[in-house]
Amino acid sequence: MDSILSILQFIGVLLIVVLLFNFMIIVHEWGHFLAARWRGLHIEKFQIWFGKAIWKKTYNGVQYGLGCIPAGGFVALPQMAPMEMIEGSGEDREKLPDITPLDKIIVAFAGPLFSFLLACFFAVIVWSVGTPVAGDRTTTIGYIARDMPAANSDLKIGDKILSIDGEKVSRWSGMVDSVTWSIIAAEGDTIDFEVERDGQVLTVPVTAPREKLHHDWDEQSWFSKLFKRKPFRKVGIAAETGDIIFGTFTEPSPATLAGLKKGDILRGVNGKPAQAIFEEIEYSEGKPITLTIERDKQPMEIAVTPAVPSQPSAPDGEKTYSIGLRSFEDPGHGKIELEHVPPLTQIQDSMRMMYNTITKVFSPKSDIGAGHLSGPVGIIQTKFTLLLDYPEGWRMVLWFSVVLNVNLAIMNLLPFPVLDGGHITMALMEIVRRKPLNFRLLEMIQAGCVVLLFSFIIFVTLKDGGTLFKKSPEHVPEKFGDLPAKIAE
Repeated sequence: MDSILSILQFIGVLLIVVLLFNFMIIVHEWGHFLAARWRGLHIEKFQIWFGKAIWKKTYNGVQYGLGCIPAGGFVALPQMAPMEMIEGSGEDREKLPDITPLDKIIVAFAGPLFSFLLACFFAVIVWSVGTPVAGDRTTTIGYIARDMPAANSDLKIGDKILSIDGEKVSRWSGMVDSVTWSIIAAEGDTIDFEVERDGQVLTVPVTAPREKLHHDWDEQSWFSKLFKRKPFRKVGIAAETGDIIFGTFTEPSPATLAGLKKGDILRGVNGKPAQAIFEEIEYSEGKPITLTIERDKQPMEIAVTPAVPSQPSAPDGEKTYSIGLRSFEDPGHGKIELEHVPPLTQIQDSMRMMYNTITKVFSPKSDIGAGHLSGPVGIIQTKFTLLLDYPEGWRMVLWFSVVLNVNLAIMNLLPFPVLDGGHITMALMEIVRRKPLNFRLLEMIQAGCVVLLFSFIIFVTLKDGGTLFKKSPEHVPEKFGDLPAKIAE
């Protein structure tokens, strides 16, 4: 009975995630549709999902349809730039009257505008229901990993990090004013930490050369790299935390066979702080590790022997040890509270996150590249994991929807043909030239850009797929500030 309920829960969560993702895309296209109606453009079709229509009906001259590929949707506007490779061939556009550049700009801009308005809508909901916040607001070091750059520096447990490479930090994780992002985004081999220790402010340099970081990556085959992402910069520090409480485990697993239970509070591992659990598992080589836990207010020690899963996550034969831990009941940082962030602050933070990502992707000195971006598979998998594994995951999914819609709005405004920003750019060129662009040339540019766009989607999908299947039971998502880190940056 439990297995049936688990399957039904899995299917239900998957449907919710897919519907949310599609809703985000459809609202964007709905913006184009309404603007086209307002400006009097000819609308050929409005279709939910892509591919061959499994249902269609014409109403007021517009063909409405439902495609066979559940991934968003589109509105076909033949008077705009040619999009046959995405929307399919349709009516002869030469028989349709020309539209003004202003009409093209308004229709193109309406999609990102509706995405932004949807982000504001979700932001108001998030403000109302609250966002889970735990000990993420700390910037105090609670653990320093062995064999990592921080261990060879003058950083100490208990140091409060004030800034990194001159950028002030106010939280541990996330992409805005955080410790982890500042480390990941560092562009030099030496990272300067400004810390407060015993009432004094000190600058502590940590040497983390790229050559050492990328050594194993550079030795891998090109085929292996297709499914992997280049490792992020790490120095080996973790935040000071509250209680770490175990949540769910795989069944059966070394953890459950040893007697670990949901709700057990981890106090230490092999005589080290609780944050060292992932490191001790990784270095165990299959030998027993001793967990000090608290259960029903009684301390006890449990020996657990990490093992390599029957379906190892490392496709290249590398052994990845696990105890079968899937999630934390309390995601790693003590008691969770709800923070009611004003909608404007949410939008501003989302825009800053987008700016940080774009600037680092295009920076030649940055370790962050296009391969670190996620496509539909990565987005759906993140939402799915949050809803399935975390009690407050639905709140985080709502917050994530704010970020996604802001990203969708901004990305579509980039001046790249096929994107809305490309349509706006071409309309502006038409205003400057005082005549339409050459249709055949425009068609060739659009076709080439569609190929590039689809190639990029395939590229990030391979990366997302590799991450999805490589993930071990001990890998807990680090996309949000209040989720536990495997070995924190």
